[in-house]
Amino acid sequence: MKTKLFSVLAFTIVLTILFSFQGKPKFDLKASIVRGQEVYTAQCISCHMEQGEGIENVYPPLAKADYLKGDKNKLINQVLHGISGEMKVNDIMYNGEMTAFEHLSDQEVSDVMNYIRNSWGNKGEAIKPEDVKAQRK
Repeated sequence: MKTKLFSVLAFTIVLTILFSFQGKPKFDLKASIVRGQEVYTAQCISCHMEQGEGIENVYPPLAKADYLKGDKNKLINQVLHGISGEMKVNDIMYNGEMTAFEHLSDQEVSDVMNYIRNSWGNKGEAIKPEDVKAQRK
């Protein structure tokens, strides 16, 4: 009986150790981009348009936008908290306002930013939900 109990206990310990080394699943940028397109369609398309072209002299473009290559934390904050005033995108000055999207989850902000930063000629590093969480205030 003691041997059987010891075997079960030892097996349980070994399994616990093995599972603890697996860690978190790897972030899937492609899946994030796919989900981000849905968020973009629901939240962003009316101003920045279907192909991210924006509206000349009103809403800046997201397609091939030099602005998106900047500090990702600044960009996260702009999505979460909004922005107003002058903004230079692709050597054109815009002066407007973008509403805050605080109601979006960390995952949704991550996804839409990954979609925007990796579509229409853009290429940006992944923004993970934990990056967004760190910027919420």
